[in-house]
Amino acid sequence: MRLLHLVPSVDPQGGGVIEGVRRVQEALAAQGHTGDLVSLDDPQHPCVAAHPGPVVATGPSSVGSYMYNERLLPWLKAHAGGYDAVIVNGLWQYIGFAAWRALHASRTPYFVYSHGMLDPWFKRRYPLKHLKKWLYWPWGEYRVLRDAAAVVFTCEEERLLARQSFWLYRAREVVGSYGTSAPPDEGPRQAEVFFSALPALRNKRVLLFLGRIHEKKGCDLLIEAFARVAAQAPDVHLVMAGPGDEGLTRQLQSRAQSLGLADRISWPGMLSGDLKWGAFHACEVFCLPSHQENFGIAVVEAMACGRPVLISDKVNIWREIAEDQAGFVEPDTLEGTTALLQRWLAATPEALDAMRGAAKRSFAQRFRMEQVASKLVDIIRTHAPPH
Repeated sequence: MRLLHLVPSVDPQGGGVIEGVRRVQEALAAQGHTGDLVSLDDPQHPCVAAHPGPVVATGPSSVGSYMYNERLLPWLKAHAGGYDAVIVNGLWQYIGFAAWRALHASRTPYFVYSHGMLDPWFKRRYPLKHLKKWLYWPWGEYRVLRDAAAVVFTCEEERLLARQSFWLYRAREVVGSYGTSAPPDEGPRQAEVFFSALPALRNKRVLLFLGRIHEKKGCDLLIEAFARVAAQAPDVHLVMAGPGDEGLTRQLQSRAQSLGLADRISWPGMLSGDLKWGAFHACEVFCLPSHQENFGIAVVEAMACGRPVLISDKVNIWREIAEDQAGFVEPDTLEGTTALLQRWLAATPEALDAMRGAAKRSFAQRFRMEQVASKLVDIIRTHAPPH
């Protein structure tokens, strides 16, 4: 098949969506399914040149999160007929509405990944933004979802939560899967790259957070919980790796200072390549106490490296993690996050070793991108109307 992938942006600083799309494209290509990637980016933006594959960048787009531009719709009308299916990644941005306008009455089917953007957490956390979304919903996203060949959810938890945000809701729901490619088999070398960059962490028990520094990720909970257990674990060092809001980062760093933890927390910023994989291999456990997480690419990347994961029950794949005994799961509260760290610190070396093996097996059985790509192909073949 020939598939067209629509994304708002190929900038990796925007979160995990583009990383997942890139990996599924690679896995599809390995199975013989070619495709193209279209974004709303300005063609001159550095992220376009830095992307490892070709990008049709239709921007520049309007300022703001919606990213309207007048070039995407004509491009889709002119080119979409050359594809077997179009895959829309995300909601609340112009890619979805443009795809609906161009394709809902055409012979080219489109599929939508909501990527957790219908989670009711957003309704509760941002009621004014939710009201604005309601004004757009009936003539925008409702129609995008209603007329899609299928709306693909990455796990059962996401599908169930999506029904709670808007009472006007209609979609052909399908549960697929999501994940990432297996990491390079160079763990010791990559760990050495990481320790060379942060030599003070050698011989420490590294507790790793890797993701956007954002309020929904529970970064504040992790720092407060670390403060509660730090005295009983003097050899533990917390790494808060990732891009994010500078104001929030300064607040968190100030809080760490006031808790007397400044010298036990590192803030290396966004990590990529060997540094990123080295961080996974250098850590003892990975922690994500998120308030809302549709999937958590970094969670399965850690598992692929054989690292137990400490997650909240708001990470939508928590049921799979608990079932596979690949980590610990607790509520997204300070008490829950503290319990995650205490359970880790109380675990015997034998128990941690068993969890490392369970994490790798869980990744291989559930989250390898090759399986994700095969599932997506099956979904498209099942739900796409015949040309």
